Amino acid sequence: MHNPRSLAANQSAAAPSAHDEPQGHAQAYWLLVMCLTGVDYFSTLGYQPSIAFKEAGVLAPLATVVLVIMTLLGAVPVYRYVAGESPQGLGSIAMLERLVAGWRGKFLVLVLLGFAATDFVLTKTLSAADAAAHLIHNPLAEHLPPPARDQLYVTMFLLVLLGAMFLRGYREVIGLAVAIVSVYLLLNTLIIVSGLSYLLGHPKLLVEWWQHVTRGEWRLIDPPLQGTGGWTIALVSLLLFPKMALGLSGFETGVAVMPLVRGDVEDDPQQPAGRIRNTRKLLLTAALIMSGMLLGSAMVTTTLIEPAQLLDKHKLHDPAYLAKVRGVMELEPYIDERGQVREDRIEELGRAHERALAYLAHQEGPYPICPLFGVWFGTLYDLSTVVILWFAGASAMSALLNLVPRYLPRYGMAPEWSRKFVWMVLFFTGVNLTVTLIFQAQVDAQGSAYATGVMVLICSACVATVIDRWKKRAHLGWVWRTPWAYVAITAFFLYTTLVILWEKPDGLKIALCFIGVIVVLSLASRVWRSTELRFGGFQFYDEQSRFLWDSMKHLEFPVLVPHRPGRTPLAEKERTIREIHHLDASVPIVFIEAELGDPSEFWQTPLMRVKHEQGAFIIQVTRCASIPHVIAALALELSKVGKPPEIHFGWSDESPLVANLNFLLFGQGNVPWLVRELIIKAEPDPERQPKVVIG
Repeated sequence: MHNPRSLAANQSAAAPSAHDEPQGHAQAYWLLVMCLTGVDYFSTLGYQPSIAFKEAGVLAPLATVVLVIMTLLGAVPVYRYVAGESPQGLGSIAMLERLVAGWRGKFLVLVLLGFAATDFVLTKTLSAADAAAHLIHNPLAEHLPPPARDQLYVTMFLLVLLGAMFLRGYREVIGLAVAIVSVYLLLNTLIIVSGLSYLLGHPKLLVEWWQHVTRGEWRLIDPPLQGTGGWTIALVSLLLFPKMALGLSGFETGVAVMPLVRGDVEDDPQQPAGRIRNTRKLLLTAALIMSGMLLGSAMVTTTLIEPAQLLDKHKLHDPAYLAKVRGVMELEPYIDERGQVREDRIEELGRAHERALAYLAHQEGPYPICPLFGVWFGTLYDLSTVVILWFAGASAMSALLNLVPRYLPRYGMAPEWSRKFVWMVLFFTGVNLTVTLIFQAQVDAQGSAYATGVMVLICSACVATVIDRWKKRAHLGWVWRTPWAYVAITAFFLYTTLVILWEKPDGLKIALCFIGVIVVLSLASRVWRSTELRFGGFQFYDEQSRFLWDSMKHLEFPVLVPHRPGRTPLAEKERTIREIHHLDASVPIVFIEAELGDPSEFWQTPLMRVKHEQGAFIIQVTRCASIPHVIAALALELSKVGKPPEIHFGWSDESPLVANLNFLLFGQGNVPWLVRELIIKAEPDPERQPKVVIG
């Protein structure tokens, strides 16, 4: 085993790495860190119950059972595995980057970043829209001027406020998250438990709900199947799962907060067993809490809220939508002789839309669920919901600002200013406002797009888990090597994602926009930055190589000659070079044998081996991302001591266009010209620039 050592500290500025441990974060007990996940995960209670009834109707509780099963038996096992393989908190994207090498891996990361951007941007816009819905529907908001009661304006104001807060600086504060999540869960628990207690005291409501289920009166506009049998009901509930997928949001955040989880004192920084164990507890506990909340909220909203109050009032003026709704529920008291909703009664419909639990908290329904409920308790619940939804947007913004700079600048696919906090905040704030305008701040309209981002990231985690497990079992036959349980989970989530994309392609369109922008700008940046030196220092094969390298720096007038092994014997190469370039025997020649590694990498820290054979130095360099960059870096290092060297090349018959494409994609091509360009840019002093000679 050789022990590669880095060059002197001043010569080996490490290239940015996606696997660097985040610094400066105080670690805390896992149950407290769970609240950072909770501001994203638990905040979906603000809109998920309404979406559940819209998509599953009376079957919402049964469809939620399927959601809970897939959460506990699907998402949790996958992300527990991801936590063990990516303890630095970079999740499945980092796993796939490691498992899929080269340009395929880079392109895959770009695509996943597009879906991650969809997920996090929609987290902000959807959360802000739902926060606005809770504000403007509060009875106390009736005294505000009209613009302050417009959901679009309020949503955009909240997003601008979010961006302004980040411009002043933002740090994830665990204590604040704990307070927000604790209050929010306490209030939701009180609403759900009160609702369930009322149902137990009035079993007639449960009987009526079950009769609707067994009679096929599901209040579904487009049911996937018709029938009243038990197997039909179970199958329909299963088929409705893709429409409930928003209840799975939050697992990526659960992995992202791993660096904040306190582990054991003796933890290995590369594989911190204590932190991994505690993160797995975090994921399971959050999933159990959310599962209970989702089941309870689905039951109380389905049975205690009149179906007409859960309608989307934004669509009631659409004749096609209204006709479908009238086919599944009684709306005659609200309809005029023209078959349209009466203008004097339209405000009586859809009051629980996008705020089902808040509707119960305000005691707006016909059932006296709890004596505490009313305007003041409902207002407290609204404020708590607005705060956690707004904080979820802040968490998503933080995740986005941390995710993009970890990959694109390191790939050379973003300018260095993309690491600048202010510019990125302004850019993403503009994106948030644009998406809000497109969807007119409607929660339901953004649900499918949000679900697309969530499900694609979950699928990426599933695929990464299957590939990783497969590679680790290489000694087994394919039957035993295949992780069948994870394959089944992956297949189900892939099916769910495809259904979402097919039925509601808005999410895919938005994701493709993000992906297109990222890919185009990334490739343009890679071309633009191709002549940066992008050199992170050499590592040495052994101590002898280090000693010979230090000795070479003091040679007078060295000549560097790139040489491809296997084409021309070294002695013949030296004779030809001396003859063509008129070099006498007293001029020392240093041969460079550079072996290409992964040309898709941008930054490089090549491995150097130096030998002295037949009176000549031979520098063998491996792990090169770009041959011209390595040759230029060698020459620049030698020019720091003594007279700058010369680099002697022969002519190439390669087409200039083909050579440049080979350089951009495969790290070699048009070498002499590129070496000269790199040297001129890296060393502004002409007296210290190594000379390029073509013979």
